[in-house]
Amino acid sequence: MANELLFGIQTNGIKHTHANPMPDVDTRFRMVKEAGVFDYIDKTPDPDQIDDFERARDKYGLPVRAGGWFYVLGQDEALLEKNLETGRRLGSLVHNTQIKLHHAQGHVVTDEEVLNAYLWAAELGEKYGVTPCFEVHVNMWSEDFARVARVGRMVEARGVEFNITLDHSHVIFKIDNPKEQEIFDTAGQIAAGEVILDPYTPGNVVEQWIEAGWVRHCHARAAIPNNPVNETGRHPDGSVGRGIQYPFVQPGPGEYHADWDGALLEPWKECIRMLMRHHAADPAGKLGQISTEFIPGTDYGEGCKYSLFEQAVACVEWMRETWDVIRREAAA
Repeated sequence: MANELLFGIQTNGIKHTHANPMPDVDTRFRMVKEAGVFDYIDKTPDPDQIDDFERARDKYGLPVRAGGWFYVLGQDEALLEKNLETGRRLGSLVHNTQIKLHHAQGHVVTDEEVLNAYLWAAELGEKYGVTPCFEVHVNMWSEDFARVARVGRMVEARGVEFNITLDHSHVIFKIDNPKEQEIFDTAGQIAAGEVILDPYTPGNVVEQWIEAGWVRHCHARAAIPNNPVNETGRHPDGSVGRGIQYPFVQPGPGEYHADWDGALLEPWKECIRMLMRHHAADPAGKLGQISTEFIPGTDYGEGCKYSLFEQAVACVEWMRETWDVIRREAAA
């Protein structure tokens, strides 16, 4: 079916609290299978775990449909090719590609450097049968949201399809967040009308990327406007986590460091609805899959006492229900 939509999970989220050790590969696949709501696994494993992933994939009938990693231009090109080769071996269709903000030579990567990296990666992707999708993500070139459309248009001007991974939590948490809007002068861009973050306002960046037909892959990790910083996580310099993760369902007493209000998730949910409505109407059915990514990193769930895995299960259950409604409405 052209408009099939599958739901998976990024394996860093296949654990309960941050303090719990990461389960072995077989256990993670078993947990996902027994949950009964996921269609696939999302991971580029370390070289010493590739065989384990192949065995678990075949044992549990769970494809490794997607993977991903982060890269420094001028340094990690061989690693990207190696990871695309691993993706082909595991049967992945897409590779979530994070391009770091700074080049190996120390400067901020230019639009032209990102363009050239994308064109090269896309050519490699054709070779290996795995589509690189450049992700919208903090600490990457794409955190300056206006650049995404600029580079996308540059790619298309070369006659090449532009493919991204949408992780709109990185947009949502900056709404009404003065400290985060200082970065790349996002506040100034908003004031000038160059960038719109609010998903309910026409022309917002998430709508722009979706309507352009660029979203090939999606990471679903809940966040709210002015998301609470992660006071339970610390970077090596002692700074607290930026706070780009919010429990999808209400945590138990003492499991989250801030007040929880499910109504605050509506802007994040609206982006998912927007993406699904576009996919339901897309003759090419380009999207294909959405992976949950409730993870234990410092800016996300480090120190959390709620279950990352249970949050992912609840999120997928909601997305499946939402997709069923949108698909029926589109067919009516």
